[in-house]
Amino acid sequence: MPYTKEESFIERGGNHVSRVALIAGATGLVGSHLIEILLKSPEYNKVISFVRRESGMKHEKLDERIISFDVMKLLPHEEIDDVFCCLGTTIKKAKSKHAFKKVDYEYPIQLGKLGKAHGAKQYLVISSIGANPGSPFFYSKVKGNLEKELMELHFPSLHIFRPSLLLGERQEFRFGEKAGEIFSRAVRPVMMGRLKRYRSIPGQQVAYGMYRSAIGTSKQEVIIHESEQIQEL
Repeated sequence: MPYTKEESFIERGGNHVSRVALIAGATGLVGSHLIEILLKSPEYNKVISFVRRESGMKHEKLDERIISFDVMKLLPHEEIDDVFCCLGTTIKKAKSKHAFKKVDYEYPIQLGKLGKAHGAKQYLVISSIGANPGSPFFYSKVKGNLEKELMELHFPSLHIFRPSLLLGERQEFRFGEKAGEIFSRAVRPVMMGRLKRYRSIPGQQVAYGMYRSAIGTSKQEVIIHESEQIQEL
């Protein structure tokens, strides 16, 4: 069967090394694509996935662990190479700002600290376009504070992804995001120049960008990938 461009790169390219990935949020829009990419890749021989409930996914490299995100743990002897955080919710789904902040701020920081304690050299996290700790908007402020806190963990390499509106099929229906997706698809062709960064982007593309960044050669301490740059990846 012929390879797609993505499958060809993942299954035939790169160095065959033994790395361990830890991913949280593998049942979400981006995470579901990312975990499939990681399991196909030759770079990773083990993928530990933290989930709230069984996903139904089976693979020889997959170590799926049903946990409470309030208490994230690894075995004392386990070592991690790369941590991928795809956690995220909405205030509507979370039902309160406090609950939203727990998922989009507290859990990613806890995950980062856990990975660092177990030797992780890279942390790759999904933030949002417009993230700014000084923003008057709650969502953008939370994302900005998350980025600030993660920078203070001083990973050898921290990749922050700031996608615009994410496109793709989700497990749960979100009316507001679906309406926004329809509108963004309609106006996408005319969003050029400075507006290009606000173009919607497929979740699968963000996942692939995270993978490419993880196995890449750039080892800067902090790398921020704006939405238009993720599309170029």
